[in-house]
Amino acid sequence: MSNGNSPEDERPIEDVSHDVPEDLSAEARPSVGRALHQARIAAGLTVDDISIATRVRIAIVHAIEADDFTPCGGDVYARGHIRTLAKAVGLDPAELLAQFDAEHGGRPAPTSAAPLFEAERIRPERRGPNWTAAMVAAIVAVIGFVGFTFVKGGDDGGSEASVAEGSQPTAGESASPSAKPNKPADPKPDPTDSAIAAAPQDKVTVKVSADDGRSWISAKDHNGRLLFDGLLKQGDSETFQDNEKINLVLGDAGAIQLYVNGKKIEDDFQPGSVERLTYTKGDPEVG
Repeated sequence: MSNGNSPEDERPIEDVSHDVPEDLSAEARPSVGRALHQARIAAGLTVDDISIATRVRIAIVHAIEADDFTPCGGDVYARGHIRTLAKAVGLDPAELLAQFDAEHGGRPAPTSAAPLFEAERIRPERRGPNWTAAMVAAIVAVIGFVGFTFVKGGDDGGSEASVAEGSQPTAGESASPSAKPNKPADPKPDPTDSAIAAAPQDKVTVKVSADDGRSWISAKDHNGRLLFDGLLKQGDSETFQDNEKINLVLGDAGAIQLYVNGKKIEDDFQPGSVERLTYTKGDPEVG
């Protein structure tokens, strides 16, 4: 029994050739499967050889050569296999296909590929949760929260650093050394000249105004506690108050106008000069 690995048991009948004479009638012509079988044997090829060369499964090759086209899955696929096998054994595919169509009710109508592709395209695809997108969203939320906390913390710190001891002086206000500083309203209004003039006599009050440009300034109370350290832009002002004295450092003294205990300090500070000043609650004399 042959497994398709040797053509010895599949040799054609000696008086049959794979070249069919033109004058033979349709009844004398071999079937499609028989013609393929005879041509394969005449070419010295086994079923395995044909299967390897055409990639048509061995079982389908055996079935076609026995004129059983059921394993092909339909006339369209059967015609494709016949064309492939005919080329492999040296036969004219057109003649075999015409014979096949005549024996099986004519050539099948072409099948439109569009519905097949449409069905494949609209077929729903099951997907699991998009964990990557969820992780990215969580990271963005954490970064946003940290950034908001940092900015808010920086704003609060800056407001507290620019406030002198106690709230800004107003007429009739008195404060004790032990009183805790009150956070000013935001935005903090600059004290007016009348408020400076009404500064309490038991404290030292210093107003620093950047009238002629910007300048870096630093202010400390009598305990050395930093009241302000930063850049004062042109047109801005800061007011500081302490029970005993205010120590100032002016980065560009020529751009600064000073008011001490309600009095304007007339000075001859030069532009760009750095001045270190100390004012007490007595009078506006440089310490």
